[in-house]
Amino acid sequence: MKDINYITDNVQTKEDFVEFITLLVKNFETDPASWENVTIKDYLEAIASWTEDMDGYYINQKLPVPEKIEWKVFANILMAAKIYE
Repeated sequence: MKDINYITDNVQTKEDFVEFITLLVKNFETDPASWENVTIKDYLEAIASWTEDMDGYYINQKLPVPEKIEWKVFANILMAAKIYE
């Protein structure tokens, strides 16, 4: 199994993203102490906060700030996951 940090840095395709989410779930199950946000409410609030401040992350890491993000896709994924089985 690949390391979650490796996957995070190399997500390029839909399949990579699905693999990343799968590893994220396994990480939550096997290492819950490494998670600051353990409720769905806290996790979603952290997503909103980090997204609001994300330009600073990229600047501090000396990485290009993403410019052409299709935000609607993320919104669709999060909304669909409310009811999708």
